[in-house]
Amino acid sequence: MSTAPALQPALMTAEQLVELPDAGKRHELVEGVLLSMAPAGGRHGSTGARLLIRVGTFVEDRDLGDVFTAETGFLLRRDPDTVRAPDVAFIASDRVAEARVPGFIPLAPDLVAEVVSPSDRATDVTAKALAWLDAGVRLVWVVDPETRTVTVYRPDGVRVLRGADALDGGDVLPGFTLPLTGLWG
Repeated sequence: MSTAPALQPALMTAEQLVELPDAGKRHELVEGVLLSMAPAGGRHGSTGARLLIRVGTFVEDRDLGDVFTAETGFLLRRDPDTVRAPDVAFIASDRVAEARVPGFIPLAPDLVAEVVSPSDRATDVTAKALAWLDAGVRLVWVVDPETRTVTVYRPDGVRVLRGADALDGGDVLPGFTLPLTGLWG
């Protein structure tokens, strides 16, 4: 007896992603598969805004590059396409010209910050952080407002910050520090 082969869903491209109506959702593309997310809640949004303001001010005051918000898509891979939109991203000035193009930015940021939502699964958050590193991001901050922790991912290791600890920009944003208490409001 023969069985029909299972049909694989058609993979989406970055170009098709651009054409989607948002319908109140945020979309990302991972290896051609569409991921749709509900809008973030208040705690998520205010934590992301605090981080964006602090990083953005630091970068702007020193003319270090460009900072991007969650609406910005980064085209990290082609065939199948991956387009991700972190809550906060930074691209250094020596690479920023490559980012100033119409459409999705065709390179990985230097720094990515992801704010964890209550509905996020820990395994998915970890996988996403590791995927950012794999794409070439040099520093990933996973900010969890519920546990008041920040997990820092670098190519050479992972560290969890809490309590009186402070974020630091390392070699990506030299001189940047932010006590975690400044994130929680």
